[in-house]
Amino acid sequence: MTTTSALYDIPGPHARARHRAYGILAAVVLLLLLGWVVYALIDTGQFAAEKWRPFEYKGIQLLLLRGLGNTLKAFALAAVLSLALGAVLAAGRLSDHGPVRWVATLVVEFFRAMPVLVMIFFIFVALKVQPLPALVAGLTLYNGSVLAEVFRAGVNSVERGQREAAYSLGLRKTQVMAYVLVPQGVRAMLPAIISQLVVALKDTSLGFLITYEEFLHAGKLIAGNLDYGLPFIPVVMVISPVYIGMCMLLSWFANWVAKRERRSVKTEAVRVAPAEPATMLPGDTRT
Repeated sequence: MTTTSALYDIPGPHARARHRAYGILAAVVLLLLLGWVVYALIDTGQFAAEKWRPFEYKGIQLLLLRGLGNTLKAFALAAVLSLALGAVLAAGRLSDHGPVRWVATLVVEFFRAMPVLVMIFFIFVALKVQPLPALVAGLTLYNGSVLAEVFRAGVNSVERGQREAAYSLGLRKTQVMAYVLVPQGVRAMLPAIISQLVVALKDTSLGFLITYEEFLHAGKLIAGNLDYGLPFIPVVMVISPVYIGMCMLLSWFANWVAKRERRSVKTEAVRVAPAEPATMLPGDTRT
């Protein structure tokens, strides 16, 4: 018997053999599926040299780099503004004043329900805004409204006793939020915040619909070029890993921040020295 506790019975020899067989079978199926995909790409000539030759040209490389830079610029602006808008709307939803809370709730529910593409098109066409501001505004309104609910849920996840203890010390509501509730709710908020930022990063690809020259727009220009034999699949195979890498980088950054927060001196419990044995005083008859 082991000293570690488990929520289920430890697998025996037959169960371990069965799990190993399931794992081997799943690996074989995945390899066969991957092999079939590679064969289909080869059979349709997607790895032909003429379809990959465009990426050797400096002009194509500069086009992709410029598109990637525009994507990162739009994402950076949308991320910062979404976090700021989300904090403001969350504060409004947590307000003790009824009208402020109702207005904030109306704004959050409206922009959460509105498709982000519709907002981008409305700002770009109806308001005649330039592509970059239109894209950033649409992403900010949608993601900021979602983040407002994330912030509100994170603050409300803190135990009620923490709030009551802070008020009992004479702190104002702003101080309670800034020094007690928000720092403790960050851990609960962080995964959802990063997930929503990943959504914002991927939604920057909607910019190509309003002629914003972002990364996907650059790939579309290359993929639709007859001079290069319409290299659609090679463009997808180049662009997709870049998007996946950026999303994984965001996730890695979130994990790094979470680990750093756990190691922070401000969040670690203070070690208390063990109590010294009591000293007997002269004439003390206690045992």
